[in-house]
Amino acid sequence: MIRVRRRKTDANDPFAAEDHRDTDSGSEVGFGGSGPSPIVPSRSVAGRALVVVVAIMTFLSCLTVGLVMLVTTAAGDWQADIAREITIQIRPIEGQDMMPRLEAAVRIAEGQPGVRSARALSEADNNALLEPWLGSGLSLDALPVPRLVVVTLGDAESLDVERLRTALKADVPGASLDDHAMWTSQLATVARSVIASGMTIVVLMLTALVLTIVFATRAAIASNAQVIEVLHFVGAENGFVAREFQKHFLLKGLIGGLIGGGAALLAFLAIEVAAGSARSSTVVTQAQALLGPLSIGLPGYLVAVAIIFAVAILTAVASRVAVHRHLSGLDQR
Repeated sequence: MIRVRRRKTDANDPFAAEDHRDTDSGSEVGFGGSGPSPIVPSRSVAGRALVVVVAIMTFLSCLTVGLVMLVTTAAGDWQADIAREITIQIRPIEGQDMMPRLEAAVRIAEGQPGVRSARALSEADNNALLEPWLGSGLSLDALPVPRLVVVTLGDAESLDVERLRTALKADVPGASLDDHAMWTSQLATVARSVIASGMTIVVLMLTALVLTIVFATRAAIASNAQVIEVLHFVGAENGFVAREFQKHFLLKGLIGGLIGGGAALLAFLAIEVAAGSARSSTVVTQAQALLGPLSIGLPGYLVAVAIIFAVAILTAVASRVAVHRHLSGLDQR
């Protein structure tokens, strides 16, 4: 604690009386304790506004990271599902029976290393695949609809795709092999784009938060400039003054981070609970088909908690740096 105390005065000394009058309005300046007031008031309109800003930035950052994790997990699941299967398509050829060619394709596929099973889809299964685009109740017998053979892989690394493609081309007229490599590549590109976009948004929000803290620190310094300069010139170390600002803004950042991060965690938990209790809903079913179980899981919650403390630390560090730069400017005067 640093105090500036009044000295005892002599009633017959006019200069002492004048000094007494000058110092009577503010005899103590200090930090901590219940008597002296801190440099930065702990309760102020600016302080409450700063907490709100930090809470909003933390909420948006956690929300962005959670959504990125959902999309990334869903893209990974899609890639895994696609990589587990390949498709053989057999086009109708006039004068050639379809069934022998389907059986030949199944036999060739099952004879390849790395293939677990091969199954020819029935006409009913083919029609079901086309219903979302052509509608139901249509007769497709007159259309040259290709037949499909779904090949399930046991060990994708062991399968020689080109060897299988060559064997099908030689023994099964009208057959073509789709290993879904294009879809896998596109999904990987989408996942990388989502991650890059999400991280860019988080970095921009944290940068805006740092700038806000710097401006708030400068405002606090300006409103208490005389006190800070007096403490600086009477010998208070820069680290001491900076620590007081750091503690103040660390507390504000932690409170705002807990409010914003807690709100984000509650939002994700509410979505997870709502999705679990409304599984029969069409909207929920479609969302789960697109994004998976709609849960960020334990890693997502841990990342959100890490963001809360990262925001608090970032707030304190930004404030400390701003104060040190101001005090360094005082030394150069």
